[in-house]
Amino acid sequence: MTRKSITTESCKQLLETFYANPRLTNVQKLVFSGVGNRDVYNITAPFQYDGEEVILGRVEERDSEFSQVFFFTCKNQVWSPRIHTHTYNLQDPCMTIIKGELIIGGVEVITAVDNPSKIVSWITQFYRGFQIDSLCHFSSGPGTMKDIRLIELNDGKVGVFTRPQGARGGRGQIGFTIINTLEELNEQTFINAEILSEQFVSEEWGGANEAHLLGNGHVGILGHIACFDTLGNKHYYSMVFSINPETCEKTPMKIIAARSDFPRGPGKRPDLEDVIFSGGLIRSGNGRAVLSVGVSDAEAYQIEIPDPFMEYEE
Repeated sequence: MTRKSITTESCKQLLETFYANPRLTNVQKLVFSGVGNRDVYNITAPFQYDGEEVILGRVEERDSEFSQVFFFTCKNQVWSPRIHTHTYNLQDPCMTIIKGELIIGGVEVITAVDNPSKIVSWITQFYRGFQIDSLCHFSSGPGTMKDIRLIELNDGKVGVFTRPQGARGGRGQIGFTIINTLEELNEQTFINAEILSEQFVSEEWGGANEAHLLGNGHVGILGHIACFDTLGNKHYYSMVFSINPETCEKTPMKIIAARSDFPRGPGKRPDLEDVIFSGGLIRSGNGRAVLSVGVSDAEAYQIEIPDPFMEYEE
């Protein structure tokens, strides 16, 4: 099948379109307790478990990259660690449900043998189980690959989104493949995934952060597109696109949120001031959606926006 060619647009071009279309938004900062003076950011979208809302969040000292992932529940608009629940020495959590089973992922940092404070690589780790309190490790990604995401497709197979770098992926491209079951999820699966072409200009990069099964069987991707400026500062934006999993035909990307949507606040470092991390999206069913994000690697917010996936289902 011949796939339609799409024009690859840079962050600057996508931002021009984004700012040219005013949106009605509602922004809320999430409040956390029970973690001392540590920051909580890069959260997942809330999900229902055992009759309550739960989110996963990255918990970290402001001057450190060594983090833990906590499960949080909410009472009186304050999110606190879920009682008697295991934490994971990971960054940037993600979650999905596949055949009724909870799938949790996160990034493990790898340190130098002779210098435990020096991070030299990272590996995405996956855990599965039907109960939060009995998750078991079942798969690891290749070294240096973040932003691996899974989704159950209409036919029961599992879609796998990857993010190779280096010789195949430059600063970071999105790959995609399909496996029959979670038992096939291994390092070779991630390495062999087909790269989705024409998504990022060579100086920029991006990745998938969450996958949504749409009403027409296509997959909507919530992700990020990122670039450096001339001073070496990073700029991350929330973006979406959709893909036909049978043909890998995809829509152009569009930016749906930027750091300017949120109040000024603390950041982990000056070069991360203009960064938002797309954590997850809840579609409300009324043409609106709530996006959960980490902001400047220091805070967590939710923003209500127009449902960005509706046009892909028309």
